[in-house]
Amino acid sequence: MVTDTMVSADALWQLIRRESEVAASDPLLRGSSAAILGHPDLGHAVAFVIGQRLGTGNDRRALLTRIANEAFHAEPDLVEAASRDLQGIIRRDPATKGFLPPLLNFKGYVALQAWRVSHWLWCRGRTDLALLMQSQSSERLQVSIHPSASVGTSVFLDHATGIIVGAFASIGDEVTMLQNVTIGRPQADPDAAPRIGRGVFIGAGATIIGDVSVGDFAKIGAGSVVLADVPPGCTAVGVTARLTNCPDVSRTAPSLRGA
Repeated sequence: MVTDTMVSADALWQLIRRESEVAASDPLLRGSSAAILGHPDLGHAVAFVIGQRLGTGNDRRALLTRIANEAFHAEPDLVEAASRDLQGIIRRDPATKGFLPPLLNFKGYVALQAWRVSHWLWCRGRTDLALLMQSQSSERLQVSIHPSASVGTSVFLDHATGIIVGAFASIGDEVTMLQNVTIGRPQADPDAAPRIGRGVFIGAGATIIGDVSVGDFAKIGAGSVVLADVPPGCTAVGVTARLTNCPDVSRTAPSLRGA
């Protein structure tokens, strides 16, 4: 059941449990459904999935699950963020009809929740553990988001393979990002990190580098290289990217080449 408005993590958990109970009637899905039904709430279920997907053995899986549970218990807003991320997938992926499949199977979702845990650790000075989470996500899920980055909620990492978000980058709410995207700082200016606004769509293979602001609801075309600001509502395409379809910019806008 997909709702028209965002619901709380507790309400979402009840919907997921109903889906799990239905899925349990299929012998091939019974094991994964039982694993979900064995948890008391969404936070514990997400922590379990993080451990299972990032861990390489029983001990490492248990460690990562324990770290995630610690973060979710100490910071309930992380669980609400996980809830909004899951609901965001449903709203922007017409092929997804329920909450259980992305919770169990979408590695972009798992990688994003692992980043939330790593960011929580980073902000509390536990940098070694934070970097361990990043390393495991990169190795096991092919998604590397630096713990010092900032990411909003209702974010959708679609076909999440080869995604790199560097240190201090900022990503707003309701962003959709496809595969093989790089967002990071130039080697010549390591203090400059991109800032991605709300509702931005970033196509497959796009690269956004440097002290760049991408405005709310802008679109970055597949394979584009963005080195300068993209105003809100504009589309940036090409190498080096040029503006098109801007509310207040002519069709023949200049190239977005950095100064």
